[in-house]
Amino acid sequence: MTEPLPAPSLLTERRPGHPFDPLPELTELRERCPLSRMRYPDGHEGWVVTSHKLVRAVLADSRFSARAELRHLPFPGPSRGEPAPPGSFIAMDPPDHTRYRRQLTGQFTVRRMRQLTGHLQQITDEYLDVMARQEPPADLVEVLAKPISAQVICELLGVRFDERDRFAEHAYALFRLDTSQEDIASAYLAVHQFVRELVAAKRAQPTDDLLSDLTPGDLTDEELVNIGFTLLGAGLDTTANMLALGTFALLRNPGELAALRTEPDLAEHAVEELLRYLSIVPGTVRSALEDVELDGQVIKAGESLTLSIPAANRDPEHFTDPDRLDLHRPTGGHLAFGHGVHQCLGQQLARVELQVVLPALLTRFPTLRLAIPAEDVPLRTDMLIYGVHELPVTWEA
Repeated sequence: MTEPLPAPSLLTERRPGHPFDPLPELTELRERCPLSRMRYPDGHEGWVVTSHKLVRAVLADSRFSARAELRHLPFPGPSRGEPAPPGSFIAMDPPDHTRYRRQLTGQFTVRRMRQLTGHLQQITDEYLDVMARQEPPADLVEVLAKPISAQVICELLGVRFDERDRFAEHAYALFRLDTSQEDIASAYLAVHQFVRELVAAKRAQPTDDLLSDLTPGDLTDEELVNIGFTLLGAGLDTTANMLALGTFALLRNPGELAALRTEPDLAEHAVEELLRYLSIVPGTVRSALEDVELDGQVIKAGESLTLSIPAANRDPEHFTDPDRLDLHRPTGGHLAFGHGVHQCLGQQLARVELQVVLPALLTRFPTLRLAIPAEDVPLRTDMLIYGVHELPVTWEA
């Protein structure tokens, strides 16, 4: 078996001129050996999984753990972490994960997220008004994607929007692959301190928000702080990047853009297809709790598996013509939000944001186009969450 590329390059790099596609090496691995050996940066001999069938199977199998202290990470840094602190449910297994998840599920129901649609439309219109009043060009990341996603997560957690600068840059630093361990520690402490003050304020004077709703229960301050930290980090960066990268992809596929603009009922399908096609999360990691046979191979207890979401979401065994953006493609089946007990808790919120903002942007700016050559758009290959650092756009004012 040939030696795969080093893990960080394999998972995060993009080919010049192909900003929306995983590396060809991932495609080759999926076709040749969808369960392949991979050497992790800390020297661990683990695996990379690239087919839809196998990624889904691992995510659904309780013999593979998400616990922080068991996982070897495919990026430079500490080989393994300490056990997840109380409240950091995404790095826990049941029953601990289940206890926290159950308390949060009611905050993210489909019905409740859809109730936000009207308010989100108002927020979106306000930012589009600001964009329309300025002279083109504009950076869509700064004028629309970041502020909308930040305002939504701030309102969800009960953070005053004018306080967002206190935590935003520190939070973004945690997603950089080139951030030093010292800077990561500093950013982590800064965001934690912010959330700690927020929890104390909600304890003293609850308001109409998620953290306030959780304060009457049996959760400790430490648990609430870590829940708030997790939700803030998850909601701040992911949706912003889907909004910007999704717009970039539509601008590069004018036929699909025109369809979304002229068919309002297409929004739901369009969002699911963009989530599949773009797959901004490069992957997730699980570790075997016992020896497990998978696809004819024995995964030994303690070995880590990196599951490539972009490769799985482009698997021709599951999706017809997977490398083509097709907004009319039947929805369902993609793994952009994961699968199993750890499937993304905020997926309905992300869907609502994308379904509102993207059609509104294209309707308000019918002549929207890139202001620079597509190959000059700076890509976030240096970040844990993929996207664009900037998206300069212009229009007929």
